[in-house]
Amino acid sequence: MNLYKISAALLLTVMISSNSNAQKKEKGFVSLFDGKTTTGWHTYGRNLAGQAWKVEGGALHLVPTGKKEDAGDLVTNKEYGNFHLKVDWKVAPGANSGILFHIKEDAAKYHQTYSTGPEVQVIDNDGHPDGKINKHRAGDLYDLVKSSSEPVKPVGEWNTAEIISNKGTLEIKLNGVTVVTTTQFDDNWKALIAGSKFATWPDFGTFTSGKISLQDHGNEVWYRNILIKEL
Repeated sequence: MNLYKISAALLLTVMISSNSNAQKKEKGFVSLFDGKTTTGWHTYGRNLAGQAWKVEGGALHLVPTGKKEDAGDLVTNKEYGNFHLKVDWKVAPGANSGILFHIKEDAAKYHQTYSTGPEVQVIDNDGHPDGKINKHRAGDLYDLVKSSSEPVKPVGEWNTAEIISNKGTLEIKLNGVTVVTTTQFDDNWKALIAGSKFATWPDFGTFTSGKISLQDHGNEVWYRNILIKEL
């Protein structure tokens, strides 16, 4: 390849990169993960991120150690109300995890993130027992709403989840496909909770803003490209 072709290729790469950055900026998304550290995150109820959460290859990689002091769900330092969240995820064979939102972080009153925050399921559908349970499969609004389809990729491949929560309207996308649409905080929402495992949890799904969490379910999982736009 001659110098002209090399220069043209480099220019094209720069243009593509610039256009991509411009599109992200235009859409108003900001990164919640810098790809290098756990800055902006901490383990629920603590000040820092647990040691089980590693940063490797531009991704947050949960490597369970079996030690309680290393474990725990990651949560954002900041609370979010109306937002559009994008997260890439993949799981190891047999793994289970989740992306939770509108979490009230009060560890003395609420012992876990899921005490208050609804969850978008992240799981190996075929390899984990929960995958055989209705409303517990990848893309489901966990134990509340079954996904309308299952565009999940094979275990070990990256998926993109999107959560759009705006003034009570909730939409979940998996790999670009809308799989859940519902309304929060109305009578139907209360009925969904009443028919779920959360029925006796008085504050579950009641907060209109809160932390976002990546769940430590004791299984190996990866997250990257975590972007959010406040609406």
